[in-house]
Amino acid sequence: METYRVGLYTLGCKVSQYETEAIAEDFCRLGFRRASFDEVCDVYVVNTCTVTAEADRKSRRCIRRALKKNPAACVMVTGCYAQRAADDIAAIPGVSYVCGTYGKMELARRALELLGNRPAAPVVEVGDLAAAPFEKMKIAHSPRTRAYVKIEDGCECRCTYCAIPDARGRVRSKAPADVIDEVEALVLGGTREIVLTGIETASYGADLGGYRLIDLLEEIDSHRFGVRIRFGSLTPELMTDRFVDRLIKIDGVVPHFHLSMQSGCDRVLAAMKRRYNTAQALAALERVRAAMPRVQFTTDLMVGFPGETEEMFCETLEFVRRARFLAAHVFAYSPRKGTPAAAYPDQVPEQVKAERSRRLIALQAQIRDEILDGIVREAAPLRLLLETKEENEWQGHSDEFMEVRVPARPEYENGMPLWATPVRHRDGILYAVPTDAPEEDKYADAVSQLPKQH
Repeated sequence: METYRVGLYTLGCKVSQYETEAIAEDFCRLGFRRASFDEVCDVYVVNTCTVTAEADRKSRRCIRRALKKNPAACVMVTGCYAQRAADDIAAIPGVSYVCGTYGKMELARRALELLGNRPAAPVVEVGDLAAAPFEKMKIAHSPRTRAYVKIEDGCECRCTYCAIPDARGRVRSKAPADVIDEVEALVLGGTREIVLTGIETASYGADLGGYRLIDLLEEIDSHRFGVRIRFGSLTPELMTDRFVDRLIKIDGVVPHFHLSMQSGCDRVLAAMKRRYNTAQALAALERVRAAMPRVQFTTDLMVGFPGETEEMFCETLEFVRRARFLAAHVFAYSPRKGTPAAAYPDQVPEQVKAERSRRLIALQAQIRDEILDGIVREAAPLRLLLETKEENEWQGHSDEFMEVRVPARPEYENGMPLWATPVRHRDGILYAVPTDAPEEDKYADAVSQLPKQH
């Protein structure tokens, strides 16, 4: 049998990145050889994103890039943009196959069929997501120390700016037993950190009766896998007293959380139809910090939402000063066709969005540097996992998700836990010197018993 080459490209979020890896493993199981997307391949898979208008444009450019590399290739397009604009994609000359956000695990099988019998017109298989179940998929291997595990799909929040509910459908959760099996396989393959992710991770279990995210975490912890556990984006209303009380008893959960705020102005949050306000968010931050003194938070912040005045933007700046995030992904509002906000009056000019982005990014960089200054002054050892080696340094992330670099030593290897004392920082990176581990380091002891990464 001829060995076909497949190149895959992902646009968008961590969920899409995970799905691309699951698709790639499925192709390999059917005898394909994975190649770089920039090489000449028999099949190209483009996993698209539609979170912004720019994401749509990037998706189209990527499709055309594949067609230019090999006009005779079978070009398959999937993902969120494909779900919302299947006909537009099918109209691009040379595209062979279009499916949306469900049916991704059929791509490899469909590719074999199309390679054997190429139809004259593109095949479009994009269905209604209303009754779609959680699509079973998993990854068995990760080339990195950190691996993502998709536990949830869909979103029912219906924020006024967001097209993702139409692209992903209702909330569907992966069965707890399937999550446990996938985590176990990754750990046995050498993974040292698991990131549980979803389109709306905090909604995990909404379709499973009374079983929720915290129950899944406790079940994972009961297996004593000995790996770090992180999350995709969460929202402040999840961080109740009861949730935090249960969370701090779970050994593997690290003191870092990404809260998807979107704005620090209550009037903007209400117009977005977010499910919390700034007082609730600040209370959640305080609650977790009291329980986990070394915790760090990161966030997403949008500028230029329709109707956002200078006064409202300044409220976001003040909120960020009070919240003290370690990092923030700052982005400008982008109108999405079919969403309520796209029709709102008082759309903010692009130049105003750009100026506000610059101010917010500058403020966040100042806050980050103040946090890192304090960490260097404190000189308390940080626990990190070594991830990549660059010349004479190893790079990794601390439990708090701070990037740390240490001088290389011959005995260091990928996935190795290490304690190090920070001595300086530059451009958001801590530079540290190795130090002895505490006498009781349950995590390092557990990792030492795990199989080596391969």
